[in-house]
Amino acid sequence: MKQLPIAFFFLLLCLADSLRAQHVKMITSGSIEYEKSVNVAEVMSKLVDDKAQKEKLLELYKTKPKFAVFKSSLDFSQNKTLYNSGAEAASYSLLNPAVAQNNLVYTDLETGVRTTQRDSPYGLFLVTDTVRPVKWKVTDETRTILGYPCRRANGLIMDSVYVVAFFTGDIPVSGGPESFTGLPGMILLLSLPHENMTWTATKIDAAAPPALAPPTKGKKKTQAEYRAIVETQLKIPQGTRRKIYLRGLLL
Repeated sequence: MKQLPIAFFFLLLCLADSLRAQHVKMITSGSIEYEKSVNVAEVMSKLVDDKAQKEKLLELYKTKPKFAVFKSSLDFSQNKTLYNSGAEAASYSLLNPAVAQNNLVYTDLETGVRTTQRDSPYGLFLVTDTVRPVKWKVTDETRTILGYPCRRANGLIMDSVYVVAFFTGDIPVSGGPESFTGLPGMILLLSLPHENMTWTATKIDAAAPPALAPPTKGKKKTQAEYRAIVETQLKIPQGTRRKIYLRGLLL
């Protein structure tokens, strides 16, 4: 059999790269749907101090789904984002408010101001603050999500909460699920390993969303004022459970 010239194989490689480039379109406005997965069994075990009670609860949970899955969305346009966590099952918030928060998070990436409508156990609040500071470190690890090439970044918030994110520079907007920002591209996968939660993009729509505006409902508070209210109202004694629940209310 006659061998094909090397130039032919080079042409095929170039064609393949061209097709991949056509598949992924760089966009600066659109909408992303996320799927939030929470290992509820692990969350439960961390909130129970008594060993016998913990084992009893985990045994009971073997007959239930181990993971809870929720839908959420992020609209983005002109360096502004609006994240809608969606209405979640209220029963899950009793375990940890971070599992099932019903928040609207508007972020102006140009001014660095974030406005969050928080539906907390203590009422509906409209909290204004600067964007969340995250100590990011970009790594060489890569993966492809929905056809978009992504790089991994490891981060730290609240001094102790470890974060893993995969972001793509093909969506050059420094946004992501909930209130996570600060990377040179859109976050398509976000994980809080020790909180047992992961957000994964399941759909990307390049159609420009309607004009984005911050939420307006709720008692107006700064982040510091909201935190003070939570710490005062939280009727849980000092200990691991209180720390986890407080973290959940402030995420």
